[in-house]
Amino acid sequence: MPLIKSISGIRGTIGGKPGENLTPVDIIKFAAAYGTWLSRRHSNKKLLVVLGRDARRSGNLVNNLVVNTLRSLGIDVTDIGLSATPTVELAVTGTGSHGGIIITASHNPEEWNALKLLNEKGEFLSSGDGSDVLEIAESEDFFFAPLDNFGSYIHDDSWNQFHIDRVLALEMVDRDAIRSANLKVAIDCVNSVGGIILPGLLKSLGVSGIVELNTIPDGHFAHNPEPLPHNLTAISELVVKEKADVGFVVDPDVDRLAIICEDGSMFGEEYTLVAVSDYILSRKSGNTVSNLSSTRALKDVTEKHGGHYFTAAVGEINVIEEMKKRGAVIGGEGNGGVIYPELHYGRDALVGIALFLSQLAKSRMKCSELRKTFPEYYIAKKKLDLASSIDFKIILDKVREHFSGHEIDERDGMRIEHKSGWVQIRKSNTEPVIRIYAEGQSVAEAENLADTVILIVKKIK
Repeated sequence: MPLIKSISGIRGTIGGKPGENLTPVDIIKFAAAYGTWLSRRHSNKKLLVVLGRDARRSGNLVNNLVVNTLRSLGIDVTDIGLSATPTVELAVTGTGSHGGIIITASHNPEEWNALKLLNEKGEFLSSGDGSDVLEIAESEDFFFAPLDNFGSYIHDDSWNQFHIDRVLALEMVDRDAIRSANLKVAIDCVNSVGGIILPGLLKSLGVSGIVELNTIPDGHFAHNPEPLPHNLTAISELVVKEKADVGFVVDPDVDRLAIICEDGSMFGEEYTLVAVSDYILSRKSGNTVSNLSSTRALKDVTEKHGGHYFTAAVGEINVIEEMKKRGAVIGGEGNGGVIYPELHYGRDALVGIALFLSQLAKSRMKCSELRKTFPEYYIAKKKLDLASSIDFKIILDKVREHFSGHEIDERDGMRIEHKSGWVQIRKSNTEPVIRIYAEGQSVAEAENLADTVILIVKKIK
């Protein structure tokens, strides 16, 4: 698979040729570019960077390469070991560091890995900053420190508990209600870092029974790690078998959350954010933000509570910037990513779990009953390989021509409003594919919209 370079970092499959896959050469080059960018951003300061990783089998190798590259630039490194992406984000600000790197390919299969880059706020780099890092990597404009000026290294594994403690301290997290509800919860952590931190969170919240699936953090992913319905049959069956009240599934770096109802049905990853937002907005007025690929059910829920709903281009940093601009009290992405500013500006499955359990406990409903209280929409999510011979601009021109007369938003690929739904086509930031998402008030409506765009693309020679 090709090496993917973007403003958020570098991602690819381990092995192969430099520049084509994620090799030691590429890892060192990109880590050096990031370290050089930091030194220019914080000139004349002794730099400190936090480093954490998910449980991928390649993680230790990548970690060592990054640590030694940063140290050779004169940068001090705090390595927090196996940790969730949101834990690293909290550790950056908690240590007063100048940046952070998370070694994770998120939802990609286990042969992938990546370097995801953070600024001093523990947030992903802006478009301009990310472009600067890519430019430095391309020019190889590095300057390494002499031996006596190498950076230091410490290992600090206290940050998982720090993360849990910060979630427990949130006003909206009702531990008493959760404890009183005597809930039984099943979890699937795909054999990554969720298996380390989720059991501790649930015990601290007062969950009476925890049923674990794939919680050994050895990097041998038991199924495709993207938390989509067709990958979650085992946890669905386990919830029913164990008579659990709810099931939670996280991706390898624990920033996405999928929910399974007590009857084994999917709550719907789009509705993770909808449900948590409904809980927050019922207790605190304010605005919400999600990306252009997310369900309009969040708009309905927000307006029901008297708030305003806004959209952003796909990408966590884009949502965060819009949230700050709009003063949003909660936001995120329809892939199960909840961003709750009271904790930090980053997608965080732990806070999503804590808030959802508070809502479920206080509602006194079954999970499936709670799901039925929200507006019903259906999203079709499809993708096509992006052939290098086809100009994506030509694809957009053909789609625009077909949907002439419709309201069109071109902030992120192209999103077309259509009766009671919408369809969006965009290039993926994480894979060499085109993503086609469509939403409607029925499965057929959503599927037909998505298939219409797919047919347009396939006709292009």
